[in-house]
Amino acid sequence: MQDCEFSFCIGFDLYREPVEQQKDLTAEPPTKDSEAMQGIFTNKQRLRIYWYMLSKGDPSGVREIQRALGLSSPSVAHHHLEKLREIGVVGQDEYGRYVLVKQVEVGILQGFSRVGRFMLPRFSFYAVFFSTLLGFYILRYTESLNVFAVLFSGAAASVSWYETLRSWKNRPF
Repeated sequence: MQDCEFSFCIGFDLYREPVEQQKDLTAEPPTKDSEAMQGIFTNKQRLRIYWYMLSKGDPSGVREIQRALGLSSPSVAHHHLEKLREIGVVGQDEYGRYVLVKQVEVGILQGFSRVGRFMLPRFSFYAVFFSTLLGFYILRYTESLNVFAVLFSGAAASVSWYETLRSWKNRPF
């Protein structure tokens, strides 16, 4: 069987001219194994570096990451960045700075959503929704409040705010 550059080969003889590698992003091809991806992010420093790059959004140098996160030396930051590059999450631009190539949601990151440059707990959207709903209900129906509606909305808002604060407290960075 002939080598194929595509993710599937069905037996068709497809012709594709070789494409030169882009010099601005030299990331290794990402692995499909989710266990390997989970294993890479079990290291807290690596997770902090990924979180920093995700929240910053711009290319970052090794020393910049080392200083921002208070790592002991640039070689520690470089080691973790190379591990991230091996799995295809991070690449390098033409100046040697590391840039985020792929976003992954593993571990604690599954509980966060990116809004612009901010990473917010997913429960914060529910908390704001239920709190707003409760506030409008109380303002609109002040004379004829339904106790069950107020209790249900208040409980939903309380649980959502609790989970939001718990997620925020346990964030890696």
